Amino acid sequence: MNEQQLFHPVHIGNVKIEGNLFLAPLAGYTDIPFRTLCIEEGANFTFTEMVSAEGLSREGEKTLELMHRAPNEKQYAIQLFMSNTDSLKQALEQLMPFKPEVIDINCGCPVPKVTKTGAGSAMMKTPSLITEVVRTITDEVDIPVSVKFRTGWDAQSENFLAFAQAALDGGASALTLHARTRSQGYAPFADWTKLTELKHYCTSHAYQVPVFGSGDLFAAEDAKRMLLQTGVDGVMFARGAIGNPFIFSQAKAHLEGRPMKEITKAMRVQAILRHLDIMIETYGEKTACTLMRKHTCSYLKGVPNTSTVKQAVVQAVKREHYTEALSPLVDL
Repeated sequence: MNEQQLFHPVHIGNVKIEGNLFLAPLAGYTDIPFRTLCIEEGANFTFTEMVSAEGLSREGEKTLELMHRAPNEKQYAIQLFMSNTDSLKQALEQLMPFKPEVIDINCGCPVPKVTKTGAGSAMMKTPSLITEVVRTITDEVDIPVSVKFRTGWDAQSENFLAFAQAALDGGASALTLHARTRSQGYAPFADWTKLTELKHYCTSHAYQVPVFGSGDLFAAEDAKRMLLQTGVDGVMFARGAIGNPFIFSQAKAHLEGRPMKEITKAMRVQAILRHLDIMIETYGEKTACTLMRKHTCSYLKGVPNTSTVKQAVVQAVKREHYTEALSPLVDL
């Protein structure tokens, strides 16, 4: 791939997305406030936290809340997880009023409470199920479907190419591969050669669908390496974006051959308070201050002399507690 073309628009079905730097769906993290920040920093496409199709079919209030669009979110995907198609049609009835540009199916979550129900990465054990799920959605609604999956359940059952084919048989418009097996969880290292294999498979079989890569994207330089090494159409930042929404603007600059902005301590503090303020607008002060603790520790990861700041933040229950805790780092 030519370096000049590393940052480019992509199409998922009939949806054009202006760039190829995506924020992955992350349970407990990619809520409206965090997606808002990532979009401000240049994320081209974002995904909700994973939403239970079964919970959606029962019109659960908390489940419905997960699907709301952020104010600055011009395009987004709602990610669903399920273990069968029993409640899928009812779930789609609840989903349609939110008008997502894409519906994404989670076939990659390795968490036992999800997989023991047959959802998440457990779906990779029965590829025919993803065909049925995608076909059910494409028959019911006029929204492109993407599928996010892993290389297999474990090292003895790596079936990502067969699974990709099953998703394409159902009518999937995009594929995202997290280049690890379910049993690997998030360690040790993602095997990017599997991304190359998947992209080659789609191209050689004349499938005009984009392939996105996920796994071990912790810096802007990683995005460039993945695109050059594997030929995937775009990258999906997950853990690398937590506490670091700047990764999107840095990655775009790096892909376009421009200097990356240096992230100063002051910029981190400013981002924490901006994030907290959107949290307060969304959840109210008390809940926001509790939820923001884990984010703040992520923003300050690797920043020297912040242990006392982190200790103070863990006790914070008001916005002013955050400004007090962060004041030793920068003049507020």
